[in-house]
Amino acid sequence: MRPIYNFNAGPAVLPSEVLLQIQEELLDLQGTGLSILEISHRSKEYEKINGETQQLLKELLNIPLDYEVLFMQGGASTQFAMVPMNFLLAGSVASYVYSGTWAGKAIAEAQKIGQVAIVASSESSNFRKLPALDNMKVPPGTAYIHLTSNETIAGTQYKNFVDTGSIPLIADMSSDILSRSIDVSDFALIYAGAQKNLGPSGVTVVIARRELLQRISAPIPDIMNYRIHADSRSLYHTPPVFAVYIVNLVLKWIQANGGVRGVENRNRAKADLIYYAIDDSDGFYSGLADRDSRSLMNVTFRTSNEELEKHFLLESERNGFVGLKGHRDAGHLRASIYNGVTYEQCKALKEFMIDFQKRFG
Repeated sequence: MRPIYNFNAGPAVLPSEVLLQIQEELLDLQGTGLSILEISHRSKEYEKINGETQQLLKELLNIPLDYEVLFMQGGASTQFAMVPMNFLLAGSVASYVYSGTWAGKAIAEAQKIGQVAIVASSESSNFRKLPALDNMKVPPGTAYIHLTSNETIAGTQYKNFVDTGSIPLIADMSSDILSRSIDVSDFALIYAGAQKNLGPSGVTVVIARRELLQRISAPIPDIMNYRIHADSRSLYHTPPVFAVYIVNLVLKWIQANGGVRGVENRNRAKADLIYYAIDDSDGFYSGLADRDSRSLMNVTFRTSNEELEKHFLLESERNGFVGLKGHRDAGHLRASIYNGVTYEQCKALKEFMIDFQKRFG
């Protein structure tokens, strides 16, 4: 079989070692004689997986002791609603950074719950660059500040964050969690859909400061209440057992391959390869994102005309490259190079891009 190079934006590539372990254990989980797909979420086997996965995350991200790790369903889209439902009380305002499509979706959900202020925006640049965080106009009575750390569609990513003082900082890190080192204590709550760097779709990780959860007083359904899930150790209702199990395997893979620091070094080297092919092309390729805002996870770019891009996609698919078509909101081309994408795959893409330029430039 020809090699397949998976650059899909999500659900995204999983490490081959993890896929092989899933295959090996699928019919018999650790000698139980049962598949992970059919064990009870109340069984000691799953309780062990649940607790171990929480502990692995705490170790890999150096999560402080006063934080909870939750496994939830519904993806980041559910979190867009849950955050304001839990924390946007009557008389307060939620402050949002408008950095792109996903931040916009979070804003739209919050506006259905209560008052929202846009404290920084890059809409005027068509989200090619990130809005600055150091001069946000935060209104009095702000319950929290929300930002999106990486915008997959435009291909932009915050390199540094801002000290928000006593105002809780909440971040959607769905597309770059565990791709680089962060200081979790900078945030009151982090949420991340798993299907980029953590595992498959179906589970969302939430990392929340315990003190923030104690503030929840809004009369909301239990299923939407973070504190209920924390008190139940993410076992309030049937969890996404299979997805959590795969997250467990991915975290062990990260741990065995240099931890978050090792992943970050590889991700920078991978991104450098593709950005080099863009920047050294004498204008044949051009990046969509401002250079200072470029993402290490989603490399967005274009060629000089639409017909050439169609031909690029056709030839890339013939050569085994999958998922290089840009999102419909931005168009053009995109290579998503999450943790499971290898250096060798990125090198192959760089070489294909250079060869394509030689033939059609």
